[in-house]
Amino acid sequence: QVTGHLDDCTCDVETIDAFNNYKLFPRLNELLGSDYFRYYKVNLQKPCPFWNDNSHCGVRDCAVKPCPSDKVPDGIRSASYKYSEEANNLAEECEEAKRLGAVDGSLSEETQQAVLQWTRHDDSSDSFCEADDIYSPDAEYVDLLLNPERYTGYKGPDAWKIWNSIYEENCFKPQNVKRPLASGRGDDGGQTFYKWLKGVCVEKRAFYKLISGLHASINIHLSARYLLQDTWSEKKWGPNVTEFQQRFDEVITRGEGPRRLKNLYFLYLIELRALSKVLPFFERPGFQLYTGNKSHDVEMKNQLLEILHLAKSFPLHFDENSFFAGNKKEAAKLKEEFKLHFKNISKIMDCVGCFKCRLWGKLQTQGLGTALKILFSEKLIENIPESGPSYGFQLTRQEIVALFNAFGRISTSVRELENFRNMLRNMR
Repeated sequence: QVTGHLDDCTCDVETIDAFNNYKLFPRLNELLGSDYFRYYKVNLQKPCPFWNDNSHCGVRDCAVKPCPSDKVPDGIRSASYKYSEEANNLAEECEEAKRLGAVDGSLSEETQQAVLQWTRHDDSSDSFCEADDIYSPDAEYVDLLLNPERYTGYKGPDAWKIWNSIYEENCFKPQNVKRPLASGRGDDGGQTFYKWLKGVCVEKRAFYKLISGLHASINIHLSARYLLQDTWSEKKWGPNVTEFQQRFDEVITRGEGPRRLKNLYFLYLIELRALSKVLPFFERPGFQLYTGNKSHDVEMKNQLLEILHLAKSFPLHFDENSFFAGNKKEAAKLKEEFKLHFKNISKIMDCVGCFKCRLWGKLQTQGLGTALKILFSEKLIENIPESGPSYGFQLTRQEIVALFNAFGRISTSVRELENFRNMLRNMR
């Protein structure tokens, strides 16, 4: 049902589908499997800054890879030592880690060395996100391939509270304008809401569409990697068409579903535009995807540049020059507001009760924040010297990993949509 032209753009759905599914997605997927892009440092222990919340999701699929048994000291496994207090505490901690899930610590010695080198490349700079304190003792490296984003069972009031806080308090929306399908309220089919949205400036409209697109993308991942079978012998994950329809079918969602999906395509265009703009930063001879494996690093950089050139070749790019283009003073004020709202959303991710959802929420908001930072740094990027340090514009390794993985998630969503379309067609 989602076809044709997208609002506020010169692009259409079909052009994005063909470009993403057959050209970009396969290459991007390969890149994200490499060492540089699969390890992301994250602090999953930060307390929620907005409300008191200690409720962690007890569902085991919410966990981020448990503590592997070979990490348990030998002494705990040998009976003679097991009665000492220290050993019991360690054993309990490991049990707790297994139950709620701790971050996967099984990085090889070689990777750990490379990881130390990566931190040298990290300089902090002007950002749209509340940066994780990656030097905190609670921050750990996570292998994203071992912790895929999928349905975890985390839903209900806790999950609703997160999204509600994002939409109601951070999307420039006045309290008296009710969101379409917001629970427990008289709904006018979203008429008041869309009338309001049409009347606001292009930047505020874009902000809402980006958040809605991100929400849609996350819902597609949950529907595409749903827990279909859970027995003692095996777990089976795969597409759940019913779940997908609940969230996106035009009739069931009273017209909301297709709008959400169009917002996903809008988000795709914004992040794709950022990739095409940041090419000069990565093209510099001095830039390397440093992991310590020289020939592999060179190969990955070439692959990365190929993807960025491909992004640049896209025929119907979003024109971000319409953003913050009016009165200079007003534009600067609006840009600052835009930044603050987005920073707030990145902080809300620390309130997500499911650790795996928190991990992917943090990564995707940081990725989108990095894309926005690129779009608003065009002049600085144009002035990057070919050699030597880039003082004006800088991306940390964290931002680079988040930028590409976040776009990888959206690219995957567009690809999964194609699969759901085919499944629904075959069901008719």
